Amino acid sequence: MTKLLASKMERGLRIQAIGALVLRYGLVLVISWIGLMKFTTYEARGIQPMVAHSPLMSWMYGFLTVRAFSNALGVVEVAIAILICLRHWSAKASALGSAGAVVMFLTTLSFLISTPGWEPSLGGFPSLSALPGQFLLKDVVLLGAAVCSFGEAWTSSVPAHLRRSALQESVPSAEPHHLID
Repeated sequence: MTKLLASKMERGLRIQAIGALVLRYGLVLVISWIGLMKFTTYEARGIQPMVAHSPLMSWMYGFLTVRAFSNALGVVEVAIAILICLRHWSAKASALGSAGAVVMFLTTLSFLISTPGWEPSLGGFPSLSALPGQFLLKDVVLLGAAVCSFGEAWTSSVPAHLRRSALQESVPSAEPHHLID
C-alpha cells in the first residue's frame, strides 16, 4: 500500500510540475503576444477607450498619442514576458517580471470598474458586455498565474542554504515538551 501511495504521489508531483511550467510559459506566451499586438494600429485603437476612461492611465494621453502610448505599453509588456521567461537562468529576474505582470493585470482589471461595460439589454449586473467586460475577465486567471509565478520565483531566488535554515526554524521541534510540576 505504501509503495502504491508513493507512486501516486510521485505522479501527482510530476503532473504538478508540468502544470507549473505550462502556467509560467503560457503566461509568457500570452503577455508577449498581447505586447507585440500593441505595436499595431488595431490594438492601439482597441485599448483607447479603456485607457481614456481609466483614472490610472488616462493622463498619459495628455502627452502621448494613442499610438505612442500603445507602443510604450507594448515595450513594457514584452519586457515583462522576457523577464518571466528567464526563470531557468535567473529566479530574481523572473520574480521581477512576475511582479510586473501582477501590477499589469491589476491595472487592466481596474478597467472593469472604470470603463462602461455593463450590458443593459441583458439585465445589468453581472451581464458583462463583450468589451471590456468579457474581454478583461480572463485577466483574473492571468493574475493568478502571475502571482503563482512570482511566489515560486521569489522563493527560488533565496539562496538554498538560507531556505533550509528558514524552514528548520519554522518547523516545530519533534522533542516532547515537559511540564514543570
